[in-house]
Amino acid sequence: MAIDHTHDASKRSWVTSANDGLTDFPIQNLPLGVFSPKGGDPRCGVAIGDQILDLREAVHSGLLSSPAAETLVGDTLDKLFALGRTAMRSLRHEVFALLDAERGKRDDVVLHPMTACAMHLPTSVKNYTDFFVGVHHAIRCGQIINGDDYELSQNYGYMPIAYNGRPSTVCVSGTDIRRPVGLRKRLSQDALPSFGPCQWMDFELEMGFFVGPENAMGEPVPIAEAGDHIVGFCLLNDWSARDIQMFEMTPLGAFNGKSSGTSISAWVITADAMEPFRLPSMDRLPGSPEIPRYLLDAADQAAGGIDVALTATISTQKMRSAGEGPVPLLRTHSRYCYWTFAQMLTQHTITGCSLLAGDLVGTGTISGPTREDLASFFELSFIGKELVELSNGEERGFIEDGDEIAFQGRCEREGFASIGFGTCSGRVTPALPLEQF
Repeated sequence: MAIDHTHDASKRSWVTSANDGLTDFPIQNLPLGVFSPKGGDPRCGVAIGDQILDLREAVHSGLLSSPAAETLVGDTLDKLFALGRTAMRSLRHEVFALLDAERGKRDDVVLHPMTACAMHLPTSVKNYTDFFVGVHHAIRCGQIINGDDYELSQNYGYMPIAYNGRPSTVCVSGTDIRRPVGLRKRLSQDALPSFGPCQWMDFELEMGFFVGPENAMGEPVPIAEAGDHIVGFCLLNDWSARDIQMFEMTPLGAFNGKSSGTSISAWVITADAMEPFRLPSMDRLPGSPEIPRYLLDAADQAAGGIDVALTATISTQKMRSAGEGPVPLLRTHSRYCYWTFAQMLTQHTITGCSLLAGDLVGTGTISGPTREDLASFFELSFIGKELVELSNGEERGFIEDGDEIAFQGRCEREGFASIGFGTCSGRVTPALPLEQF
């Protein structure tokens, strides 16, 4: 692991809010994002405690001089990510030095309070792909639909599988999601499909990662090099219209059921910040075939996973009207990804598919093996048949209008400072009137 002085748990920042032990953004994190200060236009920044370091101003004032500096004057992180991890590491070291308490407070560093800023997508997200590597989610959903004797399809043990998502509806945390309308069929409940608002609106608790250096069309990325093309991570919610999805997915893949919105957390936790929190790849299931040679790398097997505790909360309209805060809904963990991030990237490029800097890739729903660590209403409510009781007495089978779902992620390991991902949230608003169709 590339552990260096920026991971030293004893280090503190002169930005005091970064030192309370509770913030997601201590000096050991330094995630990247795109924000607008009040009255300003979008620019690149770094989260530190409850403040945002203005990277554009740091470049203009000569505080940053690494090769990455000239990429920071735009309104996306695409060009920075294209440079790859070495250039991003140099930038991390420069920013760390600017914020290090041992170097003293810098009056020439421009900070903005997070609460006074608007967040934007960190990259242009020209392409978005969602994998299906949460093996326990895959098994459980198959059993819910097909019965307890369901077995994973043969391809699942040989390669990570995915669908090409809709980049035009990827949105930053806090964006409302309109309930979609379409042809829907609720499995055995409906004899025929009907047209109308989704009745089985769901969330999916996932991780996402961003592509850095591009690969040329026709040139796959070898598994031993795939990690160098992954520059950062985020939380991801692939909103799902389950009744629309159920009807359209025989025999092809997801389309309208997955296109209404995909929310991501605003801050990109860099691959370097995640180095202390690497995990071995998940153990193979009994009877699973050997990993194909093109997806097998010893270093990736030893440290290709990441150690992120994941939680979700729900805030209903009734709770907010009563002045009540969000309540816990579920918890799970990133260790339940059956394939590593590098394996996903290599599989994506194996045919010669070109990935672009700033492209977004999701893991798919990351559920664990027990009822205590599920990651969607589809599983929690057994596809609406077993209502989930919330702490205020309300019940949910799926998401109702006005419900806000929020994800959090936290990394903790002895000897290192704890870091977090911020929030990935979205509120479901009513569907358009049918007269408009």
